[in-house]
Amino acid sequence: MLSYNDLVEQALHASLRGWDFSWLCDRTSGGDPSWRYTERASALLSAAPRLLDQDTGGGEVLASLAPLPRHTVAMEAWQPNIPIAAKRLRPLNATVLGGTADAIPMSEATFDLVLNRHGALNAAEVARVLTPGGRLLTQQVGTRNDVELNIALGAPYPDPEAWTLAVAVDRLRRYGFRVLDAREEMIDYVFHDIGAVVFHLRAVPWHIRDFDLKRYERPLRSLHERICSEGAFTARNHRFLIEAALPGI
Repeated sequence: MLSYNDLVEQALHASLRGWDFSWLCDRTSGGDPSWRYTERASALLSAAPRLLDQDTGGGEVLASLAPLPRHTVAMEAWQPNIPIAAKRLRPLNATVLGGTADAIPMSEATFDLVLNRHGALNAAEVARVLTPGGRLLTQQVGTRNDVELNIALGAPYPDPEAWTLAVAVDRLRRYGFRVLDAREEMIDYVFHDIGAVVFHLRAVPWHIRDFDLKRYERPLRSLHERICSEGAFTARNHRFLIEAALPGI
């Protein structure tokens, strides 16, 4: 195995363009829920001529669903991702807009389907922009996600019950949604070297908001030694899936 310094250096030079985690191939394993989000999304597209994809990232997942409905809007909150998503999605006839989950920049009853994979979810706003009978499919990251990593590094972590399937379902029902399917899983996610840990914390900076290599150098080196000794470090991904619909006319 490479040294701690070499592995960290590799992670620091890895590209973070868009929502592309391919650099982690062979450096991590696991993390896949039992359901297939893209298959579920594809099955809904044929009945949805007007689609909104929230927090599209670099458009990677949405592009994989092509051909897309004739009226497709992709929305992204993080400014650096917007030109990346636009370059990928405009050839697929999708419009890319900046915007946040709390203020979707579209009129009421504009979409038949809202897709949301790992994006912020505002039930009131989704209900506002969906047509009567419109559907939502979302895969969310819960607040129990990878807390083992926070514990190993001595970092703070959120209330593990703050964002769970039960919380999300309750919010959706408050705004008139009928929940058609709801699933929640904790899935082993294995880091095979410390470089993978550092890349992960760079890619999702909200996971440890005060993350800094110097601040966390001692626990990172300890975790590196643990991985060298045990062969890997296992955290658990917290994922839940909801398909919901508004009442029809």
